[in-house]
Amino acid sequence: MELNSWVIFVWLFTFGCIVCYDHDHDYGGIPLSFDHLAGEPSVYSLKDRSYSSWYRRTGSDDCPLECDCPVHWPTAVYCDHNKLKEMPRKLPPRTVYLYLQNNQIKHLPQNVFSNATRIHWLILDKNEIANDGISVNVFSGIRLIGLLMNNNKLTEIPIGLPKSLKQLRLSYNQIEKISDESLANFTNLQMLLLQGNRLQAIENGRLSGLISIIHLDLSHNQLSAFPQGLPSSIQMLYLSNNSLRSLPSKSFNHFDKLRYLRIAHNKLTSLKLPPAIFNVTSLVELDLSYNELTSIPEVHRNLQYLYLEANLIKAFNITSFCRRISSIEYSRIQILRLDGNKMTYSDLPSDWGLCLRILRHIYI
Repeated sequence: MELNSWVIFVWLFTFGCIVCYDHDHDYGGIPLSFDHLAGEPSVYSLKDRSYSSWYRRTGSDDCPLECDCPVHWPTAVYCDHNKLKEMPRKLPPRTVYLYLQNNQIKHLPQNVFSNATRIHWLILDKNEIANDGISVNVFSGIRLIGLLMNNNKLTEIPIGLPKSLKQLRLSYNQIEKISDESLANFTNLQMLLLQGNRLQAIENGRLSGLISIIHLDLSHNQLSAFPQGLPSSIQMLYLSNNSLRSLPSKSFNHFDKLRYLRIAHNKLTSLKLPPAIFNVTSLVELDLSYNELTSIPEVHRNLQYLYLEANLIKAFNITSFCRRISSIEYSRIQILRLDGNKMTYSDLPSDWGLCLRILRHIYI
Protein backbone atom coordinates (compact mmCIF):
# COMPACT_ATOMS: atom_id res chain seq x y z
CA MET A 1 0.00 0.00 0.00
CA GLU A 2 1.38 3.42 -0.95
CA LEU A 3 2.01 5.91 1.83
CA ASN A 4 -0.74 8.34 0.76
CA SER A 5 -3.34 5.57 0.63
CA TRP A 6 -2.29 4.33 4.07
CA VAL A 7 -2.63 7.85 5.53
CA ILE A 8 -6.10 8.27 3.99
CA PHE A 9 -7.26 4.89 5.36
CA VAL A 10 -6.09 5.66 8.89
CA TRP A 11 -7.62 9.16 8.78
CA LEU A 12 -11.01 7.89 7.64
CA PHE A 13 -11.00 5.14 10.25
CA THR A 14 -10.03 7.46 13.06
CA PHE A 15 -12.07 10.57 12.23
CA GLY A 16 -14.64 9.47 9.70
CA CYS A 17 -17.50 8.90 12.15
CA ILE A 18 -16.74 11.19 15.05
CA VAL A 19 -20.02 13.06 14.56
CA CYS A 20 -22.09 10.36 12.88
CA TYR A 21 -25.01 8.77 14.73
CA ASP A 22 -26.01 5.16 14.24
CA HIS A 23 -29.48 4.28 15.53
CA ASP A 24 -28.20 0.76 16.23
CA HIS A 25 -26.12 2.23 19.06
CA ASP A 26 -28.47 4.67 20.81
CA TYR A 27 -27.01 4.07 24.31
CA GLY A 28 -30.31 4.86 26.01
CA GLY A 29 -31.20 7.73 23.70
CA ILE A 30 -28.13 9.87 24.37
CA PRO A 31 -24.92 9.32 22.40
CA LEU A 32 -21.78 8.73 24.40
CA SER A 33 -19.36 11.63 24.51
CA PHE A 34 -15.64 11.03 24.95
CA ASP A 35 -12.70 13.38 24.58
CA HIS A 36 -11.21 12.42 21.23
CA LEU A 37 -8.39 14.93 21.53
CA ALA A 38 -7.28 13.20 24.73
CA GLY A 39 -6.97 9.89 22.92
CA GLU A 40 -10.31 8.44 23.99
CA PRO A 41 -12.16 6.22 21.46
CA SER A 42 -13.93 8.18 18.74
CA VAL A 43 -16.04 5.26 17.50
CA TYR A 44 -18.38 3.08 19.50
CA SER A 45 -18.25 -0.01 17.32
CA LEU A 46 -15.88 -1.49 14.74
CA LYS A 47 -18.76 -3.24 12.98
CA ASP A 48 -18.59 -2.92 9.18
CA ARG A 49 -15.44 -0.81 9.33
CA SER A 50 -12.81 -3.23 8.06
CA TYR A 51 -11.63 -6.81 8.42
CA SER A 52 -10.98 -7.90 11.99
CA SER A 53 -7.70 -9.50 10.85
CA TRP A 54 -6.32 -6.01 10.26
CA TYR A 55 -6.98 -5.06 13.91
CA ARG A 56 -5.41 -8.26 15.15
CA ARG A 57 -2.24 -7.65 13.18
CA THR A 58 -1.93 -4.11 14.51
CA GLY A 59 -3.43 -4.68 17.97
CA SER A 60 -1.96 -6.12 21.11
CA ASP A 61 -1.17 -9.82 21.60
CA ASP A 62 -3.23 -9.93 24.79
CA CYS A 63 -6.47 -9.09 22.97
CA PRO A 64 -9.19 -11.75 23.58
CA LEU A 65 -9.85 -13.91 20.52
CA GLU A 66 -13.50 -12.86 20.40
CA CYS A 67 -12.65 -9.14 20.49
CA ASP A 68 -10.79 -6.49 18.52
CA CYS A 69 -8.16 -4.16 19.97
CA PRO A 70 -7.23 -1.38 17.50
CA VAL A 71 -3.82 0.17 17.93
CA HIS A 72 -5.38 3.65 17.71
CA TRP A 73 -7.00 3.25 21.14
CA PRO A 74 -4.94 0.83 23.24
CA THR A 75 -7.31 1.16 26.21
CA ALA A 76 -10.40 0.14 24.20
CA VAL A 77 -11.58 -3.45 23.68
CA TYR A 78 -14.37 -4.04 21.14
CA CYS A 79 -16.34 -7.27 21.58
CA ASP A 80 -19.67 -5.99 20.24
CA HIS A 81 -21.93 -7.54 17.59
CA ASN A 82 -20.25 -10.95 17.88
CA LYS A 83 -23.17 -13.13 19.07
CA LEU A 84 -21.23 -13.82 22.27
CA LYS A 85 -23.06 -15.95 24.82
CA GLU A 86 -20.43 -15.48 27.53
CA MET A 87 -18.20 -12.68 28.75
CA PRO A 88 -14.68 -12.75 27.27
CA ARG A 89 -12.06 -14.12 29.64
CA LYS A 90 -8.64 -12.67 30.43
CA LEU A 91 -9.38 -9.08 29.54
CA PRO A 92 -6.21 -7.01 29.06
CA PRO A 93 -5.17 -5.11 32.20
CA ARG A 94 -5.02 -1.93 30.11
CA THR A 95 -8.80 -2.07 29.37
CA VAL A 96 -10.60 1.17 30.18
CA TYR A 97 -13.43 1.04 27.59
CA LEU A 98 -15.14 -2.31 27.10
CA TYR A 99 -17.76 -2.59 24.35
CA LEU A 100 -20.02 -5.64 24.59
CA GLN A 101 -23.28 -4.35 23.12
CA ASN A 102 -25.45 -6.40 20.74
CA ASN A 103 -24.51 -9.86 21.96
CA GLN A 104 -26.37 -12.70 23.70
CA ILE A 105 -24.66 -12.52 27.09
CA LYS A 106 -26.74 -13.75 30.03
CA HIS A 107 -24.27 -13.85 32.92
CA LEU A 108 -21.65 -11.65 34.55
CA PRO A 109 -19.62 -14.30 36.43
CA GLN A 110 -17.55 -13.71 39.52
CA ASN A 111 -14.02 -12.36 38.92
CA VAL A 112 -14.67 -11.64 35.24
CA PHE A 113 -13.07 -8.20 35.74
CA SER A 114 -10.32 -9.33 38.12
CA ASN A 115 -7.63 -8.87 35.46
CA ALA A 116 -9.01 -5.54 34.23
CA THR A 117 -9.41 -3.30 37.25
CA ARG A 118 -8.91 -0.10 35.22
CA ILE A 119 -12.29 -0.37 33.45
CA HIS A 120 -14.17 2.94 33.54
CA TRP A 121 -16.78 2.39 30.82
CA LEU A 122 -18.74 -0.85 30.41
CA ILE A 123 -21.26 -1.04 27.56
CA LEU A 124 -23.59 -4.05 27.79
CA ASP A 125 -26.59 -2.75 25.83
CA LYS A 126 -28.83 -5.20 23.98
CA ASN A 127 -27.87 -8.43 25.71
CA GLU A 128 -29.96 -10.91 27.72
CA ILE A 129 -28.81 -10.14 31.25
CA ALA A 130 -31.31 -10.61 34.09
CA ASN A 131 -30.72 -9.82 37.75
CA ASP A 132 -30.01 -13.44 38.68
CA GLY A 133 -27.30 -13.51 36.02
CA ILE A 134 -25.23 -10.87 37.84
CA SER A 135 -22.87 -12.44 40.38
CA VAL A 136 -22.56 -10.92 43.83
CA ASN A 137 -19.64 -8.45 44.05
CA VAL A 138 -18.86 -8.82 40.34
CA PHE A 139 -18.17 -5.07 40.20
CA SER A 140 -16.00 -4.94 43.34
CA GLY A 141 -12.49 -3.71 42.68
CA ILE A 142 -13.34 -1.57 39.64
CA ARG A 143 -14.15 2.14 39.62
CA LEU A 144 -16.72 2.40 36.86
CA ILE A 145 -17.68 5.83 35.59
CA GLY A 146 -20.30 4.66 33.13
CA LEU A 147 -22.41 1.49 33.09
CA LEU A 148 -24.76 0.95 30.16
CA MET A 149 -27.21 -1.95 30.37
CA ASN A 150 -30.04 -0.68 28.19
CA ASN A 151 -32.28 -3.26 26.53
CA ASN A 152 -31.62 -6.23 28.79
CA LYS A 153 -33.92 -8.25 31.07
CA LEU A 154 -33.46 -6.49 34.39
CA THR A 155 -36.47 -6.35 36.73
CA GLU A 156 -34.77 -4.13 39.29
CA ILE A 157 -31.66 -1.99 39.60
CA PRO A 158 -28.75 -4.36 40.33
CA ILE A 159 -27.42 -4.35 43.88
CA GLY A 160 -23.72 -3.74 44.51
CA LEU A 161 -22.97 -1.31 41.70
CA PRO A 162 -19.82 0.82 42.13
CA LYS A 163 -20.38 4.06 44.04
CA SER A 164 -18.00 5.75 41.60
CA LEU A 165 -20.63 5.72 38.82
CA LYS A 166 -21.44 9.02 37.12
CA GLN A 167 -23.70 7.55 34.45
CA LEU A 168 -26.12 4.65 34.89
CA ARG A 169 -28.20 3.82 31.84
CA LEU A 170 -30.83 1.11 32.33
CA SER A 171 -33.51 2.10 29.83
CA TYR A 172 -35.85 -0.38 28.18
CA ASN A 173 -35.58 -3.17 30.70
CA GLN A 174 -38.40 -4.56 32.85
CA ILE A 175 -37.67 -2.65 36.06
CA GLU A 176 -40.77 -2.44 38.26
CA LYS A 177 -39.44 -0.83 41.42
CA ILE A 178 -36.47 0.96 42.96
CA SER A 179 -35.43 -0.69 46.19
CA ASP A 180 -34.11 1.22 49.17
CA GLU A 181 -30.55 -0.10 48.87
CA SER A 182 -30.14 -0.10 45.09
CA LEU A 183 -29.19 3.60 44.78
CA ALA A 184 -28.19 4.46 48.34
CA ASN A 185 -25.10 6.68 48.70
CA PHE A 186 -24.53 7.16 44.96
CA THR A 187 -23.29 10.69 45.53
CA ASN A 188 -21.31 10.84 42.26
CA LEU A 189 -24.15 9.84 39.93
CA GLN A 190 -25.01 12.58 37.43
CA MET A 191 -27.13 10.72 34.87
CA LEU A 192 -29.79 8.09 35.53
CA LEU A 193 -31.77 6.76 32.55
CA LEU A 194 -34.74 4.57 33.45
CA GLN A 195 -37.10 5.26 30.56
CA GLY A 196 -38.98 2.42 28.94
CA ASN A 197 -39.37 0.32 32.09
CA ARG A 198 -42.39 -0.71 34.18
CA LEU A 199 -42.19 1.69 37.10
CA GLN A 200 -45.64 2.40 38.57
CA ALA A 201 -44.51 4.43 41.57
CA ILE A 202 -41.36 5.75 43.23
CA GLU A 203 -41.51 5.98 47.00
CA ASN A 204 -41.02 9.38 48.58
CA GLY A 205 -37.30 10.15 48.98
CA ARG A 206 -36.15 6.98 47.26
CA LEU A 207 -33.88 9.05 44.95
CA SER A 208 -33.07 11.85 47.41
CA GLY A 209 -29.54 10.56 48.03
CA LEU A 210 -28.49 11.27 44.44
CA ILE A 211 -27.15 14.68 45.40
CA SER A 212 -25.17 15.17 42.16
CA ILE A 213 -27.84 14.03 39.70
CA ILE A 214 -28.30 16.33 36.71
CA HIS A 215 -30.23 14.23 34.21
CA LEU A 216 -33.11 11.97 35.32
CA ASP A 217 -35.22 10.23 32.67
CA LEU A 218 -38.34 8.42 33.90
CA SER A 219 -40.32 8.66 30.66
CA HIS A 220 -42.18 5.76 29.07
CA ASN A 221 -43.09 4.14 32.38
CA GLN A 222 -46.42 3.68 34.17
CA LEU A 223 -46.16 6.42 36.79
CA SER A 224 -49.50 7.77 38.00
CA ALA A 225 -48.04 10.11 40.63
CA PHE A 226 -45.23 12.66 40.49
CA PRO A 227 -42.14 11.32 42.37
CA GLN A 228 -41.62 13.17 45.65
CA GLY A 229 -38.31 13.99 47.31
CA LEU A 230 -36.25 14.31 44.12
CA PRO A 231 -32.82 15.98 44.51
CA SER A 232 -32.65 19.71 43.93
CA SER A 233 -29.58 19.29 41.69
CA ILE A 234 -31.69 18.05 38.74
CA GLN A 235 -31.39 20.14 35.58
CA MET A 236 -33.15 17.80 33.14
CA LEU A 237 -36.28 15.95 34.29
CA TYR A 238 -38.15 13.80 31.77
CA LEU A 239 -41.54 12.30 32.67
CA SER A 240 -43.19 12.01 29.27
CA ASN A 241 -45.37 9.04 28.33
CA ASN A 242 -46.63 8.17 31.79
CA SER A 243 -50.09 8.34 33.35
CA LEU A 244 -49.85 11.59 35.35
CA ARG A 245 -53.22 13.30 35.85
CA SER A 246 -52.17 15.99 38.33
CA LEU A 247 -49.13 17.49 40.06
CA PRO A 248 -48.71 18.38 43.76
CA SER A 249 -48.71 22.11 44.46
CA LYS A 250 -45.05 22.23 45.52
CA SER A 251 -43.65 19.79 42.95
CA PHE A 252 -40.95 22.17 41.68
CA ASN A 253 -40.46 24.58 44.58
CA HIS A 254 -36.97 23.36 45.47
CA PHE A 255 -35.67 22.95 41.91
CA ASP A 256 -33.53 26.06 41.53
CA LYS A 257 -31.42 24.49 38.75
CA LEU A 258 -34.15 22.82 36.69
CA ARG A 259 -33.82 23.84 33.02
CA TYR A 260 -35.56 21.19 30.94
CA LEU A 261 -38.91 19.72 32.03
CA ARG A 262 -40.75 17.30 29.77
CA ILE A 263 -44.17 15.94 30.78
CA ALA A 264 -45.65 15.31 27.33
CA HIS A 265 -48.05 12.45 26.57
CA ASN A 266 -49.68 12.27 29.99
CA LYS A 267 -53.23 13.00 31.18
CA LEU A 268 -52.77 16.40 32.79
CA THR A 269 -55.80 18.70 32.95
CA SER A 270 -55.87 22.41 33.72
CA LEU A 271 -58.33 21.91 36.59
CA LYS A 272 -55.90 19.64 38.44
CA LEU A 273 -52.83 21.83 37.99
CA PRO A 274 -52.04 24.22 40.88
CA PRO A 275 -51.80 27.91 39.84
CA ALA A 276 -48.31 29.01 38.72
CA ILE A 277 -46.85 25.52 39.22
CA PHE A 278 -44.65 26.03 36.14
CA ASN A 279 -43.61 29.55 37.09
CA VAL A 280 -40.04 28.35 37.72
CA THR A 281 -37.29 30.93 37.33
CA SER A 282 -34.62 28.54 36.00
CA LEU A 283 -36.75 26.78 33.35
CA VAL A 284 -35.60 27.14 29.74
CA GLU A 285 -37.77 24.46 28.09
CA LEU A 286 -41.21 23.13 29.08
CA ASP A 287 -42.96 20.37 27.13
CA LEU A 288 -46.62 19.77 28.00
CA SER A 289 -47.74 18.56 24.59
CA TYR A 290 -50.28 15.78 24.15
CA ASN A 291 -52.12 16.28 27.43
CA GLU A 292 -55.67 17.47 28.16
CA LEU A 293 -55.03 21.11 29.05
CA THR A 294 -57.80 23.61 28.29
CA SER A 295 -55.78 26.76 29.05
CA ILE A 296 -52.19 27.96 28.79
CA PRO A 297 -50.49 27.56 32.19
CA GLU A 298 -48.67 30.45 33.81
CA VAL A 299 -44.92 30.35 33.08
CA HIS A 300 -41.95 32.48 34.09
CA ARG A 301 -40.79 35.18 31.71
CA ASN A 302 -37.36 33.48 31.47
CA LEU A 303 -38.84 30.44 29.67
CA GLN A 304 -37.62 30.19 26.06
CA TYR A 305 -39.31 27.09 24.60
CA LEU A 306 -42.90 26.08 25.32
CA TYR A 307 -44.56 23.09 23.68
CA LEU A 308 -48.34 22.84 24.12
CA GLU A 309 -49.39 21.14 20.90
CA ALA A 310 -52.21 18.59 20.84
CA ASN A 311 -54.10 19.78 23.92
CA LEU A 312 -57.63 21.24 24.24
CA ILE A 313 -56.68 24.93 24.56
CA LYS A 314 -59.33 27.35 23.28
CA ALA A 315 -57.95 30.80 24.15
CA PHE A 316 -54.69 32.74 24.27
CA ASN A 317 -54.23 34.40 27.66
CA ILE A 318 -51.45 36.97 27.56
CA THR A 319 -51.11 36.95 31.36
CA SER A 320 -49.85 33.36 31.15
CA PHE A 321 -46.62 34.87 29.81
CA CYS A 322 -46.59 38.46 31.07
CA ARG A 323 -48.15 39.68 34.30
CA ARG A 324 -46.74 43.12 33.46
CA ILE A 325 -45.27 44.55 30.27
CA SER A 326 -42.53 47.19 30.21
CA SER A 327 -39.17 47.85 28.58
CA ILE A 328 -37.55 45.18 30.77
CA GLU A 329 -40.58 43.03 31.62
CA TYR A 330 -41.47 40.78 28.73
CA SER A 331 -41.43 37.09 27.88
CA ARG A 332 -38.23 35.46 26.61
CA ILE A 333 -40.23 32.84 24.67
CA GLN A 334 -38.56 32.07 21.34
CA ILE A 335 -40.58 29.03 20.19
CA LEU A 336 -44.23 28.50 21.07
CA ARG A 337 -46.22 25.54 19.79
CA LEU A 338 -50.00 25.66 20.05
CA ASP A 339 -50.86 23.62 16.97
CA GLY A 340 -53.40 20.84 17.38
CA ASN A 341 -55.51 22.86 19.82
CA LYS A 342 -58.91 24.54 19.43
CA MET A 343 -57.73 27.99 18.41
CA THR A 344 -56.49 29.88 15.34
CA TYR A 345 -54.29 32.91 14.66
CA SER A 346 -57.37 35.12 14.83
CA ASP A 347 -57.66 34.26 18.52
CA LEU A 348 -54.41 36.06 19.34
CA PRO A 349 -54.98 39.33 21.27
CA SER A 350 -53.82 42.55 19.66
CA ASP A 351 -51.09 43.19 22.22
CA TRP A 352 -49.50 39.73 22.16
CA GLY A 353 -46.45 41.07 20.26
CA LEU A 354 -45.55 43.42 23.10
CA CYS A 355 -45.26 40.51 25.49
CA LEU A 356 -43.68 37.97 23.14
CA ARG A 357 -41.40 40.51 21.49
CA ILE A 358 -38.43 38.19 20.80
CA LEU A 359 -40.57 35.26 19.59
CA ARG A 360 -39.01 33.53 16.57
CA HIS A 361 -41.64 30.89 15.78
CA ILE A 362 -45.26 30.39 16.77
CA TYR A 363 -47.34 27.46 15.56
CA ILE A 364 -51.13 27.50 15.83
